[in-house]
Order: sequence, then structure tokens, then C-alpha cells
Amino acid sequence: MTSTSTPPGLARFNVLEEPAALAALHEACASTAWAGRLLAARPYATADELYAASDSATADLTAADLQEAMSGHPPIGRPKPGDPASAREQRGMAGASEELKAQMLELNLAYQDRFGHVFLICATGRTGEQMRDALKERIGNAPEQEREIVRTELGRINRIRLARLVEEDA
Repeated sequence: MTSTSTPPGLARFNVLEEPAALAALHEACASTAWAGRLLAARPYATADELYAASDSATADLTAADLQEAMSGHPPIGRPKPGDPASAREQRGMAGASEELKAQMLELNLAYQDRFGHVFLICATGRTGEQMRDALKERIGNAPEQEREIVRTELGRINRIRLARLVEEDA
């Protein structure tokens, strides 16, 4: 369902001073190129316009831009201390067994060795076992294939984080 009214958080985002708007975007995604594109396209009449701009900016990220975006994401199973978004998104690992946590650590390290970056997955709503299974499946991908999967997962994460930004009350 497409919304036609401007959510309160989006209305606020549209009028934020540039440094504050950029800071809000960097909380959603660490890519400077992505944030710059979204900032330049303000104001947004609807959340759907913002999401479409995000999708377009994510699709256009270079390999270096993707690397920068991934640098803002902690490994699965090790959310950033003091970062509520990271903890919320990785909730599926919160009650994981020590065995599953150990498997994730081992798989994360192997993935980082293979691809040179963290394993990125939209963890929202996934169990620890689902994330482990996805990691096991994706570790065998060709680098080019994995880069496009990472781009898709980043787009999903960005949309969830932007939705939180545009829907939040004062």
C-alpha cells in the first residue's frame, strides 16, 4: 500500500539542516555516496519517494562505495556495543546457543577471509540458525555474485532503517 501523506519523521527530515540530515542518513548507511544522493534529492513528498531514491542510490554504488557501506555493519552475532539499531536488527542471535555463536564466529571469519568484508544480511526477523544457514550457503559464491547479493541485502537494511527514520515521532 502506497502512502500519500508525508509521515512526521519525513517532514522533519526534509527540513533538517544539511549536517543533521547527513548524520541521520549515515545512521542508516555508512556510504557517503548513498547519503549524498539522498540528501541532494530532498524534499521527498512521500516515504515511497525516499525509498525509491535509496534503491536507486544503492544500485549505483561502486565496489568502493559498497565497501564503505559495509564498514558500518558489525559481524552477525557481535552487534556494536551501545548501538540499539545493531542490537535490534540482530535480535535473532540474542538467545543463540554457545555452539551457534561459535559456528557464526568461525563462519564470519572464513567469509571475511574469502571476500574481504563482513557477511552482510538483512538480519531483521531472521533466527540465528537462518543467518548461519545463509552464511554457509553464500560462502561458496563467486565474488561478483556475492557483491550483488550484498547490494540487495544492503538495500533491504537501508529501507528498514529509513522507515524507522520517517515514521518516528518527535
